[in-house]
Amino acid sequence: MKYRTLAGTDLSVSEIGFGVWSVATTWWGVKDRSFGVRLLQEACERGITFYDTADTYALGEGETILNEAFAGKRKQLVYATKFGYDIYGQKGERKGFSEMPQLWTPEHIRYACEQSLRRLNTDYIDLYQLHNVRSQTLQDDAVFETLERLKEEGKIRAYGPALGPDIGWHEEGLWTLANRPGISMMQVIYNLLEQWPANQFLHPAAERDLSLVVRVPHASGLLDGSYNPEKHYDKSDHRNHRRHDWMGRGLQAVEKLGFLFGPDTGRTIGQAALRFSLSSPVVASVLPNITSSANLEEFAAASDCPPLTQAELDRISTLWKDELYALLDQPYADSASKPIPVASF
Repeated sequence: MKYRTLAGTDLSVSEIGFGVWSVATTWWGVKDRSFGVRLLQEACERGITFYDTADTYALGEGETILNEAFAGKRKQLVYATKFGYDIYGQKGERKGFSEMPQLWTPEHIRYACEQSLRRLNTDYIDLYQLHNVRSQTLQDDAVFETLERLKEEGKIRAYGPALGPDIGWHEEGLWTLANRPGISMMQVIYNLLEQWPANQFLHPAAERDLSLVVRVPHASGLLDGSYNPEKHYDKSDHRNHRRHDWMGRGLQAVEKLGFLFGPDTGRTIGQAALRFSLSSPVVASVLPNITSSANLEEFAAASDCPPLTQAELDRISTLWKDELYALLDQPYADSASKPIPVASF
């Protein structure tokens, strides 16, 4: 396992992280908590040190499961959690993917932080993230003043927004990069099939010396071989919420990317997808959906498998421009040739 430093901090994170939602919720089919604990522990044994969760995952269990799995190992690990949903004012667990109301008052942020600290059984949170945050909140100075105070008090070490996916989040990301110098990172979706808008953040993030954390690197199963178009996915399963026709076109796109994986490349399709997300130096860590010992072994090994060559990256860029962006209903934007100007700080 290789490690990268979260820009502007002393936090070293494993290139392959663990998105705790896959074992703390039922959205990916893992329903046995004891199995989830063992899988987390196995990930640690494989060198994964970065664990990303949220207070809203199973109403706090996404945090308590880390304490259960890693008692006595806190200082060896980097914990990222999220806040913003009013899980304390709501009765009953979130149903499927219906969104809870959000609450961004300084009082709620402080209360949510204290509750996360308690559930994680820790004195500090390494990375505190604004969960699916909208423009109005990103422009609210009181929110960021509160986060700065929590940082000064030692309760959090770094903070930043976790953007998207259903709010657009292109303008949100660019505005935040240009106007919030206190953030250390942004969490985004970025993969071979969903390159926009995160590809518009690569240049300004580099200019800012800011890191990206990538989730959904496998496009909900299309890029790790787990998606079966013949299978019916229950409404509680994340894949049920992807448009079936888009997933079909995604399979067509994967066929065009076959040059990235196979015996001659030293990579599986799942590893190739992770190597793409890690091909930019501004990406500190990638969060695949880990649901079994087998895919944990495969994904963790991606850190040490052959990186994508410049020739492969150039071929991806050409393919994206000529075919894939239109096939996948993605706006065409070439961040390399059209850098986004950012404000000076």
